[in-house]
Amino acid sequence: MFMPFWDPTMLLLIPAMILAFYAQTKVRSTYEKYSEILATSRRTGRDIARTILSQNGITDVEVVEGEGFLSDHYDPIKKVVRLSPHNFSQPSVAAISVAAHEVGHAIQHAKGYAPLQMRTAIFPLANIGTMLAWPILLIGLFFVPGVRIAGVSLIDIGILLFSFGVAFQVITLPVEFDASRRALVQLNQLGLVSPEEQAGAKKVLDAAALTYVAAAAAAILQLVRLLILRDRRN
Repeated sequence: MFMPFWDPTMLLLIPAMILAFYAQTKVRSTYEKYSEILATSRRTGRDIARTILSQNGITDVEVVEGEGFLSDHYDPIKKVVRLSPHNFSQPSVAAISVAAHEVGHAIQHAKGYAPLQMRTAIFPLANIGTMLAWPILLIGLFFVPGVRIAGVSLIDIGILLFSFGVAFQVITLPVEFDASRRALVQLNQLGLVSPEEQAGAKKVLDAAALTYVAAAAAAILQLVRLLILRDRRN
């Protein structure tokens, strides 16, 4: 996240930075470990995703191969589960865990899971708000403080725009946790993994969930920092 000038409030971000570093290290090491462990079923992530979709009566979601490392995601607009190359074609515990998680989002969508609907709705605001927030905040905080538009300071406008991104990160937490829960239930109920593999799948998904916790923590602490900076200007 862009931080142009040093000030003591940046100390607020240190815990989030440490957590983010730990989360990234944890998810990579856990994923790499279980990428080396083949599932007893020898079914690939693509196979697992299609099986879970079929067993849940979801026929309008496509499973395709994406690009990049751990680029897996579910697109609720196009109704597509995109799996990174390894997770798409390999029969590892890590691959089927991630595939099941992404299908968990498709199940959420099919069942009208409210937090997913909220996240999808707020995404455009969060995307635009995040891009515009920092330029406006820089102008309001450091270059032309005191400038107002329709009676509202540039700082407050920037904070409002940034808050859309914070809201997106916070809403993401229940969405991701629920998708992982659904994934583990499906893998177990459909007999797609052994008990030992179920434990490994949980470790993979728990490690991935930590990255979302770190992102939300960073966003919240950054918002707190901006509010402190604003109060100092008033």
